[in-house]
Amino acid sequence: MSSYAEAGEPGDDELLFLSLGGAGEIGMNLNLYGHAGAWLMVDLGITFGDEETPGIDVIMPDPTFIEERADTLAGLVLTHAHEDHIGAVPHLWPRLRCPLYATPFTASILRRKLAEAGLKDKAPITEIPLSGRFDVGPFNIELITLTHSIPEPNACVIRTGAGSVMHTGDWKLDPDPRVGPSTDEAALIRAGEEGILAMVCDSTNVLVQGSSGSEGEVRDTLTDMIGRFDNRVVVACFASNVARLDSIAHAAAAHDRSVGLVGRSLWRFYEASQENGYLTDIPRFLSPKEAALLPRDKVLLICTGSQGEPRSALARIARDDHPDVALDRGDAVIFSSRVIPGNEKSIGRLQNRLTERGVELLTTHDEKHIHVSGHPARDELAQMYQWIRPKIAVPVHGEMRHMQAHAQLAQECQVPEAHLAPNGTLLKLAPGQAEVVDEVFSGRLALDGNRLISMGSGALRERRKMLHSGAAVVTVVIDETGELQADPQVSTHGVFDLEEDYEIADSLIDSAADAVDDLPRKSRLKDDHVHEAVRLAVRRRLRALCGKRPTVDVHLVRL
Repeated sequence: MSSYAEAGEPGDDELLFLSLGGAGEIGMNLNLYGHAGAWLMVDLGITFGDEETPGIDVIMPDPTFIEERADTLAGLVLTHAHEDHIGAVPHLWPRLRCPLYATPFTASILRRKLAEAGLKDKAPITEIPLSGRFDVGPFNIELITLTHSIPEPNACVIRTGAGSVMHTGDWKLDPDPRVGPSTDEAALIRAGEEGILAMVCDSTNVLVQGSSGSEGEVRDTLTDMIGRFDNRVVVACFASNVARLDSIAHAAAAHDRSVGLVGRSLWRFYEASQENGYLTDIPRFLSPKEAALLPRDKVLLICTGSQGEPRSALARIARDDHPDVALDRGDAVIFSSRVIPGNEKSIGRLQNRLTERGVELLTTHDEKHIHVSGHPARDELAQMYQWIRPKIAVPVHGEMRHMQAHAQLAQECQVPEAHLAPNGTLLKLAPGQAEVVDEVFSGRLALDGNRLISMGSGALRERRKMLHSGAAVVTVVIDETGELQADPQVSTHGVFDLEEDYEIADSLIDSAADAVDDLPRKSRLKDDHVHEAVRLAVRRRLRALCGKRPTVDVHLVRL
């Protein structure tokens, strides 16, 4: 039996892996490694709400498991600066209070986030140089430079007395990344030759054949495409894709266009890039006000909002609601990004608005190399397995279908063992054969206004119910003997129009009054009996009249 199962903490000869987020889903990554009485966290990210989570923009893993063991949490290593890997740090660090480790660019982005949360001088960040090696408790960690859609993505070789793990983070193999160094193949090969017990690896694009493509190809495509237009050109892309900003800048310069940035997040990544020596060999980006003064054929705008986010710069422009930027008939918008699953409707609405304004659209459907993914396709995954040659494959960063396909691919690459460990699955990697030793709680937290609540909370359940079926409130006034002192009052939200459908309103009032009258005398003296009788009667009547089951609340006033 595992010593963890016996003692509740990692043994000296054990190496454990546990994901609390990002395994069985894409986003909000939280990975834990346990060894010699200590835990190491790798990444702490968020995902975003959708139409099924009304009022919720940000969702993150519930860290209860490690929060209860915070005194054994040696530190948090951040592989790169994407939101699904660092976005939860400002929200959850106060619960963990552990040291933070990141390379310079990631540290720059994280400092800005911590400052916004009032944690600038409280959460300690240790900057680790590219290819750095350092100790965190009983874990010795080596960073290996990879390529991705953001500067400084790192794999982590986590060495312990019980074996070594290659944690890839997000990555791809790009021979021409344009910003930052290419993948350190020599370091990967050395790690494989040294001996890797397990590889915990990105599964996002395992269903994609071939390779992901190069940023160099995108630059060539954009340069050709921008030359086709005589009016204003907008390129929508992810703000964190610094290499794309560089490619767009060079493509614009080839056609004598100056480049403006429209969107706060773009400016944050631009500033962090320059702090770390990136984007220093291109002309200065213009503010929206500066760009608006230039002739339409001499300017190119980079905008946030490629996913149709309603408050983004491009969405405001499409609504003609931006203070500095407007698009006219004959202008062009290039979507240099992929469609993130779940965003199809919002992107469709945005593109329809732009089309209605006479704007020409270009997407990945029109040109293959407008965008390339930052995640490895099957050929790249196979190459990584050839270099690392782990004994155990642990797919993460994917839905179950991705992880299952990844496990099959690993076995095709002659990996002896492949294990699926979705969120909450405690996997023993050593000693002996890998096996699941426990299932622990893994939930989700939602940022609801300025507080964190469980995604399973009653408040969110009621909100989702009201979103689909509406709500009704019934006010009943009775005396101390249970006799009605006035007609019940009914108000509804999102069920029917009280002014137009007055017959429905009258029927609900009658149902509430009848519910009180039909109660036995003793029951009328009990508030909870009256409350439940009226609630059920009004709910049944609403279902019969409207076909809806709204949330019904009863305000009982007893004189």
